[in-house]
Amino acid sequence: MNTELIYLDHAAATPLDRRVLMAMQPYFSDEFYNPSSPYAPAVAVRRVYESAKHLIASQIGAKPGEIIITAGATESINLAFNDIDGHIIVPSAEHHSVLNCAKKLDATTVSVDKYGMVSADFIKAAIRPNTQLISVALANNELGTIQPLRDIAQVIKAERETRLLNDNKTPIYFHSDASQGVGQIDINVARLGVDMLTMNAGKIYGPKQVGLLWVASHVRLSPQIVGGGQERGIRSGTENVAGVVGFSRALELVNDHRKYESERLAKLRDSLQMVLVNTFDKAVVSGHPKHRLAGHLHISFPGIDGERLVFILENRGIMVATGSACAANKGTRSHVLTAIGLSDELSDGSIRITLGHLSTPENIKRAGEIMIEEIKREYKRVNK
Repeated sequence: MNTELIYLDHAAATPLDRRVLMAMQPYFSDEFYNPSSPYAPAVAVRRVYESAKHLIASQIGAKPGEIIITAGATESINLAFNDIDGHIIVPSAEHHSVLNCAKKLDATTVSVDKYGMVSADFIKAAIRPNTQLISVALANNELGTIQPLRDIAQVIKAERETRLLNDNKTPIYFHSDASQGVGQIDINVARLGVDMLTMNAGKIYGPKQVGLLWVASHVRLSPQIVGGGQERGIRSGTENVAGVVGFSRALELVNDHRKYESERLAKLRDSLQMVLVNTFDKAVVSGHPKHRLAGHLHISFPGIDGERLVFILENRGIMVATGSACAANKGTRSHVLTAIGLSDELSDGSIRITLGHLSTPENIKRAGEIMIEEIKREYKRVNK
């Protein structure tokens, strides 16, 4: 087995940036104090924690008091859905964490197009007088397709105005899971037009199991975890100081280099895509050709077993996925690919390649060479 690994699954997890780790280290040991304690060292740690939240807020155009720190994106999404007892709308290609929350409620699942993009008109058509929540990811985690959040926000704004005229006091909120896309897309909550936003430090070279839910001041939430009243009483528990410090530093770093990194990744992705498509004329690339995250490449090879290919490539030192880490772990066909109408043959022969900080021109070129070699070998095997 090749010991020189080429990691191409950045959408599943990113390595902790060394600069982030350096920022976090004092709060694991030397500055270990509980931020809720009254003595001076603990008060100093409290200031650091609040300063980190302030930095996170400034990076997304928010106020520090609107941010609730959680133990990751899944908890944030569950919290956003926690108070809903009316109708909700979600696209069919959303992450499992959103779809599983929706299963507990009166939900309408809206179809997406062949690129995995949801139409604002479809959202509009699905709205009822008792619709309380619409949840649409910033970008699809498997395909990288970027969703038209601003258009959807305009639909929701118009619905609010109609309700006001009709004396319908039912609130309607717009939530977005932005776990994919931070660091590649400019995130500003006001410009996006959302009422709640989920983010995940583990996707941007920060610590895992640290996330947030941004909640606009007009949204009212009930606590999902009760206890000592931390995070405005919405999410109790001793504050994860090191985690939040790491989150703030990671967000600062990816935003500082967003434009350069997006351009760099897009060039690398396009070069790999071109090599694979030119070599295999039946290969199919999924995801929007223009509105797609720079680091995402979802490609299908009909007649090939995608799961088998993943393991073959792993033996050659290349780490790719068949889809989201959650779905892959269950060994089921991707619901995202079903939602975009991809045939079973293409779905079963698909892999997701996601680039990031560990991607270089040299290892992407090498990955392409190995992929071509192994895919040709697989076609030769199945066509005997």
